[in-house]
Amino acid sequence: MSKENNYLEINRKSWNNRTETHLKSEFYDLDNFIKGKNSLNSIELDLLGDIKGKSILHLQCHFGQDTVSMSRLGAEVTGVDLSDKAIESARQIAKDLKANTNFICCDIYDLPNHLDQQFDIVFTSYGTIGWLPDLDKWAKVVSKFLKPNGQFVFVEFHPVVWMFDDNFEKIGYRYFNSGAIIETENGTYADKKADISQEYIMWNHSLSEVVNSLIKNGLEINTLDEFDYSPYNCFSRTIEFQTGKYRIEHLDDKIPMVYSIVATKKDNK
Repeated sequence: MSKENNYLEINRKSWNNRTETHLKSEFYDLDNFIKGKNSLNSIELDLLGDIKGKSILHLQCHFGQDTVSMSRLGAEVTGVDLSDKAIESARQIAKDLKANTNFICCDIYDLPNHLDQQFDIVFTSYGTIGWLPDLDKWAKVVSKFLKPNGQFVFVEFHPVVWMFDDNFEKIGYRYFNSGAIIETENGTYADKKADISQEYIMWNHSLSEVVNSLIKNGLEINTLDEFDYSPYNCFSRTIEFQTGKYRIEHLDDKIPMVYSIVATKKDNK
């Protein structure tokens, strides 16, 4: 089997390898999260609005901080992730905090075999779709699990960011999806000096690919916004120009770093 065809197992191992480092990292600040800190950023909080009493499906939830954060805001939330180590940690954190959350460990393409429910909101954010080769299959999953008139809330790093090399010195990758990108990294975005190494497989996805996959699968785009900063300090050569807002220092505000989409599932009755 080629590496590309074995991407699920390679990426599961990759995320399993990162999880312990992430749990201990300053980046995820688990101690303060346990004490009550909400892990969601203003971008997604503004998009989600009042979620009290809402049912939410959180795709690619890692070890569940945002999942639990949404439950703390009054929602009933189900988180899904490929990494068994991350989901094991998520379940323990939710149990310790008595959070109103459920977690499923599976590839999201396989989620219809593990879950039979529709939700008011499907949510996914930051560094998610790059792990998926086929956005049409992704959008079908989003649509399947949304109630009629339900909302999809999506925040992601901008595809322009993924065009650059790690030091943001030159264009190293194609903007459009031209197949699997197979690489090995030392450390991890949450702790670049961590003594770990993992292989991973990713794909770049243009804005048009994202938007058209959603439209094709019965979602109506309500808003599409772009932001000239990242709320996470997860890239190289960054500067914090405002509290909790980061840019690539030598690129300043010249490139988009994050975008968001809110879409509604059409009620075809």
